[in-house]
Amino acid sequence: MIKNVHGSTVDFLGEAIVSGHYPVGGNLPAEPVLCEELGVSRTVVRESVKSLVAKGLIITGPKVGTRVLPEDHWNWFDPDVITWQAKKGLPTEFLRDLQDLRRVVEPAAVKLAATRASAQDILEIEAAYAGMKRAVEHGGDYITYDLRFHQGLLRASRNRMLVQMSKVLNALLRTSFEISTRKIDGPAQSLSMHRAVLDAVIDRAPERAEKAIVKLIDSAYLDIEQVLATRRRLPQLGRPAPELPVH
Repeated sequence: MIKNVHGSTVDFLGEAIVSGHYPVGGNLPAEPVLCEELGVSRTVVRESVKSLVAKGLIITGPKVGTRVLPEDHWNWFDPDVITWQAKKGLPTEFLRDLQDLRRVVEPAAVKLAATRASAQDILEIEAAYAGMKRAVEHGGDYITYDLRFHQGLLRASRNRMLVQMSKVLNALLRTSFEISTRKIDGPAQSLSMHRAVLDAVIDRAPERAEKAIVKLIDSAYLDIEQVLATRRRLPQLGRPAPELPVH
């Protein structure tokens, strides 16, 4: 989706802050300077600054100017903040925080999905699983379908708060799935675990669904820990997801 001028300006400034271009404790350039540098109106700059204040990245005032706040003030439940951090690269501590969050959120969501999922929800999750299976067997885009699978489970919980969490978890899931695709037969090995989750939801078996998703999450966590131990660079999200080769 192409963003409007306001959205693009917020993205530009947000990424610049998260990347350290505008350091913590420092000030953003004055409004006229930003207008000239970005080629936008004062109204766009002012509205963009308001958006960044709402996300906790900056503070404004007559005595402080427009100052960049420390990371612990940033709204880490804001999908934009997560995306900007992911584009910069996910540090080890941040990735582990997100993984812990996933282990708390997804099992609860899947238990609810096993009792609340509609027939349409199940059809969408099955379609995502079919896409994953097709990519494993014939090559292609595995990661997009894997994301749809997990997002479908969260939607099937029929809990608005949990559905919103899918936006926060998206960066972690994308990174985790890219790591798993680097492993020989990683996607193929996880396919049966995904099937176990789906079958438990279809069977309306919440306890079995919870155990199945925990097993899947812990397997992904082990993959990430192994990559972290090798000190290899983690995937960034500023490029298309890699595709599985044709076998």
